[in-house]
Amino acid sequence: MMKMTSRDDRSMLLQRHPSNPILTAHDWLHTVNAVFNPGAVRLQDGTTLLLCRVEDRRGISSLWAARSRNGIDNWVLDSEPTFPSDPVNHPDEIWGVEDARIVWLDELRKYAITYTAFSRAGPAVALALTEDFIRFERLGVMMPPENKDAALLPFRFDGKWLMIHRPQNGLAGSIWLAESPDLHHWGKNRLVMTPRRGAWWDANRIGIGSPLIRTNRGWLMLYHANRQTGAGCLYRIGAALLDLEHPDRCLKRGDEWILGPREDYERLGDVGDVVFTCGHTIGDDGDEINVYYGGADTCIALAQGRISAILDWLETHSSVSGRPEAVS
Repeated sequence: MMKMTSRDDRSMLLQRHPSNPILTAHDWLHTVNAVFNPGAVRLQDGTTLLLCRVEDRRGISSLWAARSRNGIDNWVLDSEPTFPSDPVNHPDEIWGVEDARIVWLDELRKYAITYTAFSRAGPAVALALTEDFIRFERLGVMMPPENKDAALLPFRFDGKWLMIHRPQNGLAGSIWLAESPDLHHWGKNRLVMTPRRGAWWDANRIGIGSPLIRTNRGWLMLYHANRQTGAGCLYRIGAALLDLEHPDRCLKRGDEWILGPREDYERLGDVGDVVFTCGHTIGDDGDEINVYYGGADTCIALAQGRISAILDWLETHSSVSGRPEAVS
């Protein structure tokens, strides 16, 4: 019998799957502390691959592939870490690798994996390429510490690659866009979106969730927001729309969050009251979306919805458009 959630999700844009959580530390054959924040992709044969962040009992994370035919259950795990840290050749990874985001680059016929390389200097944005999730080409750190929450766009704009990222200096906790001619050298950073202030749900720190989704109305961005409360931090997921030709321009930004911690597996864990996504997959109809997310930095859960419904919701639940200062 499938496990049911404690309340009815039918009014929500993203509905929790009744089998949640779909992956936990107990699914691993050896002892690990937590499994969360997976990157996600549908392979050519229809298999869903999650590149899970697996934290051991030292506190060091590696990236571990889990595969499923339906993206829900019967997960097959690699027998060892798929993408472990490599502190000998990449000392910026001495404290682990975390929070992968996966984008297919058709021009290169490779998947690009942006991830957090963690060291004594802090979190940094690193990039690796792969064709098969077996062999990886590490390109190294793209954005120095402190920086994280990065994802590439899937093709060039006027000959330049673009990457969303979240630095922790300047306008701390804001979303930025950088460009590169070669995937190695990054610059020309532009501010995309800043945290709102006051009592807003996204008033403290924001960052991209899963990679951007191209639609006929713009780039749909699921983003996470951290709000400081008297009881600690709350991490929720919201939605915004960026211009198709100029992704540094925010067209719409949802006034409300669309997924927040509510169930026990989202509220109780290593870091309570957290829902945090790094990956999604899209169904054969181009509309159904599976959002894979970490619950309480401890387990992996699934929420499902429709891209068209989120876009329609933004039309009536967004009071923000235009330049980033309009959302400060």
